[in-house]
Amino acid sequence: MPNPIFSSLPMTIFEEMSGLARTLGAVNLGQGFPDDPGPEAIRAKAADAVLNGYNQYPPMAGLPELRAAVAGHYARTQGLDLDPMSEVTITSGATEALAAAFLGLIEPGDEVIVFQPLYDSYLPVIRLAGGVPKLISLQPPGWRFDRAMLDAAFTEKTRFVVLNNPNNPAGTVLPDEDLTLLAELCVAHDVIAICDEVWEQVVFGNARHRPLIAFPRMRERCVKIGSAGKMFGLTGWKVGFLCAAQELTHSLSRAHQFLTFTTPPNLQSAVAWGLENAGDWFSTMPRGLERSRDRLSEGLRREGFSVLSSQGTYFLNLDLAASGIEAPDRDFCLRAVKEAGVAAIPVSALYEEDPVTNIVRLCFSKRDETLDAGIERLARARELVRRV
Repeated sequence: MPNPIFSSLPMTIFEEMSGLARTLGAVNLGQGFPDDPGPEAIRAKAADAVLNGYNQYPPMAGLPELRAAVAGHYARTQGLDLDPMSEVTITSGATEALAAAFLGLIEPGDEVIVFQPLYDSYLPVIRLAGGVPKLISLQPPGWRFDRAMLDAAFTEKTRFVVLNNPNNPAGTVLPDEDLTLLAELCVAHDVIAICDEVWEQVVFGNARHRPLIAFPRMRERCVKIGSAGKMFGLTGWKVGFLCAAQELTHSLSRAHQFLTFTTPPNLQSAVAWGLENAGDWFSTMPRGLERSRDRLSEGLRREGFSVLSSQGTYFLNLDLAASGIEAPDRDFCLRAVKEAGVAAIPVSALYEEDPVTNIVRLCFSKRDETLDAGIERLARARELVRRV
């Protein structure tokens, strides 16, 4: 019999909406990938490496030059002191890094705190490892947790907490006071934090990302996960980073070796070059995305939509109810893609229980003409729904 953890799962909302967009020729503001092809110099390095470099199995834990480049990048940008050979593992994307963390660390019966809305790979793999998810529901517009929420979730069986910061789909960057509170509870309950920080370089304005691993007494109890795909807008490359203390890294790398074993060497070498030669990329890239965010949000507000704040990631959210739309988010998104030609993501799909049903996520890492077409079509969808 098929494993019920996976056989009972529906198609992901991202594939469903992107599939409809492809079939119907719709503007795709749903799945989070840029229109831009990514930095040309890094792509050229990957092409040269595949033609003139080494194309056999690289070391399981990653090319030494990439592991060193990852450690160097985090030292420069976040003040972290990581040993590249014992505390950094290169994975085939951040989703594989998450799977390695869950499968390598969780034991049957361990309780794992997870915040909703959530990345949809978390729960099935946690359950595959034998973990028991304990869900905390975050609510718009702030999407924040407080001490009462954490105190209610942490128990004597809690072994892990999964934190996505900056947060997809909320577009929030947690302030220090929230991170300090979570670190306090992790230390008090002897809990390991698995930190999905793939959007760490995509932060806007005065917001500042701080990794949980940098907080007092968290160095030995954090798994930090990063993504070259998000850093450089090369989402199809699937090059991820697992960073943790040596004791944790031993188990993480053992899980990684039996998931994908390794990652294409040409992409690894190109990412290593990119991290060491980024120039002003990590300041200019967020500014460009911030302009796109503002273009989309201002256009939608002109059309009468209520737009929530976005401090980071590729995403912003619409509040349907505050926009005068009574339809649930999934109904609105299906009508929008089928009748108005624009794909979006209903945030209710990213909850397992007690979903928020009035929020729609949009991706703004697109060309101006794509954003403008999306605004026009979302306005059309709004009128279609309101006429019912």
